[in-house]
Amino acid sequence: MCGRTVPSFRPALEHEIESWKDYKRALRPEDQKIFDKLMNFARIHADAGSLSARPMLSEILFISFAIEQEKKIGLLEKKIIEIEEIIKGKE
Repeated sequence: MCGRTVPSFRPALEHEIESWKDYKRALRPEDQKIFDKLMNFARIHADAGSLSARPMLSEILFISFAIEQEKKIGLLEKKIIEIEEIIKGKE
């Protein structure tokens, strides 16, 4: 028997995301939007995920969330520093 024994990553990722639908449905509407945003982070990092060969797709979801959130934290920290410098310049 020849062929793939491991499903393609992107369909497997979509299946994993779909498996969270009951959880999403239980969230408040504003939190459902955040949930969708997080799942899109996993989609953004799907190429890296397909190369990671992780047995649990949820690990890829969570590390994708962490990467994107860390990027956002870095941008916010940079903006804070810029604002602090502007404020110091006006004193």
